[in-house]
Amino acid sequence: MEHRRVVARRRMVRRYRPEPIDPAALARIARAALRGPTAGHSQGVSVVVVTDAGRRAAIARLADEEAWVARGRRPWLSPAPAHLVLCVEPAAYHRRYAEPDKDPAALAVPWSWVDGGAALSLLLLAAVDEGLAAGFLGAHALPGLAELLGLPEGVTPLGVVTVGHPAQEEKRAPRRRRPDSELLHGEQWGEPFPAQPV
Repeated sequence: MEHRRVVARRRMVRRYRPEPIDPAALARIARAALRGPTAGHSQGVSVVVVTDAGRRAAIARLADEEAWVARGRRPWLSPAPAHLVLCVEPAAYHRRYAEPDKDPAALAVPWSWVDGGAALSLLLLAAVDEGLAAGFLGAHALPGLAELLGLPEGVTPLGVVTVGHPAQEEKRAPRRRRPDSELLHGEQWGEPFPAQPV
């Protein structure tokens, strides 16, 4: 699919049909996260691919999906056919930036989070490119996720990307996006940037 179409079709999805995902497509989506930029070539991003129904249900329990359902929402995590748990290893960046060709002062920027965000975008876009949909739940809402997945010490989960075939979602009033004119600036803050692509 053309990149512009992939970006335009990307949205957060929280309802999925029950049919399974083609394993080859899931592998391509997961591997997309590893193709993102990585500060200093530190390669501190990893992905745990969870497809087992019992483990997905356990992740849903960590997120208290039952309370979500009690408030009138449909279950989100447990029905999603795949959970891609995005992880970072901050120590990989500290090791890399301790090497002679790097400046340790650069670690003032949390590069693992930057790289994790880039990997997240790639996962979301790769799902759309495969004709699937994806959503994201931050790890702050999943206490005990690292223990459930047996993550080694020093590996931090950023969150779970749910992937599947999208189901019809309830119609809700869309949240208005801020206009480009407020967010795109030309040359310096406050200067206009062309509103339409050239």
